[in-house]
Amino acid sequence: MIEAAENLQTLCPWFWPLAVFIFGACVGSFLNVCVYRIPAGKSIVRPGSACACGKPIAWYDNIPILSWFLLRGKARCCKAPFSIRYPLIEALTGCVFTAVFLLYPFPQAAPLWLFLALLIVGAFIDLDTMELPDIITVGGTVIGVILAFAIPQLHAQTYDAPWLFNSLRSGAIAILGAIVGSGVIVWIREIGHLVFRREAMGLGDVVLMGCIGAFCGWQGALFAIFGGSVFGAALMIPWVLFSRLRARQKDTPPADTAIPFGPWLALGAAVYILGARAGVDTYFANIQSLLFP
Repeated sequence: MIEAAENLQTLCPWFWPLAVFIFGACVGSFLNVCVYRIPAGKSIVRPGSACACGKPIAWYDNIPILSWFLLRGKARCCKAPFSIRYPLIEALTGCVFTAVFLLYPFPQAAPLWLFLALLIVGAFIDLDTMELPDIITVGGTVIGVILAFAIPQLHAQTYDAPWLFNSLRSGAIAILGAIVGSGVIVWIREIGHLVFRREAMGLGDVVLMGCIGAFCGWQGALFAIFGGSVFGAALMIPWVLFSRLRARQKDTPPADTAIPFGPWLALGAAVYILGARAGVDTYFANIQSLLFP
């Protein structure tokens, strides 16, 4: 079967990336359900998808990405508009799944797909509610550690040694990553509280960093913190300044500019997984060699 898949990849190099993209888009459709139902305390399994008017959505109106465009962003039953965010999340999930497929071998790709799916759900829930649910943060940390033990390739532990040896090393990397990620963000949170006399970030961000560290190791956790801060500052500072300037021109109170940090941590972790991993790991390895020759 593996040989047949390799032959298909040779004959049609576009087939498997396309198949993974479609798979990712379907997963993205499920992630849309999670983003909506988890904060509301609803089951993510039952009932099936339904329109805002209460009528069930037919399968041919629930095709990832395509249905939104075929229906022109309006429900077939009541013509109520629905957000373009639905196909965007589906397309985003398809793209990141395809990128992981192209960058990593399968044993390592599978847990990374799950990790990125957790990040997408957590980021959009945080944007909507300013909260990160425990099922994503605590659950993601526990799952990350378990998968590190079960799939040592997650942390590139592929030494020519018994599986148990690689498993223990991978699990230790995940646990260390969770501790370092959460620990650093706790210190940043406390320092921010002392300096600004207000809560700089929530406890959900702390536990999210445990999840990121479990899947990415301590190097990826540190990159997610500082890289996410840079990405967030580069994009949000101009927006906040523009909002305040606009409010001043209209002589109105400035809008609430509270910014969730979870999406930026997720973005930093995704950048690490999808492009920065080799460079970041090499950078920290060089620092370690200088400190501990």
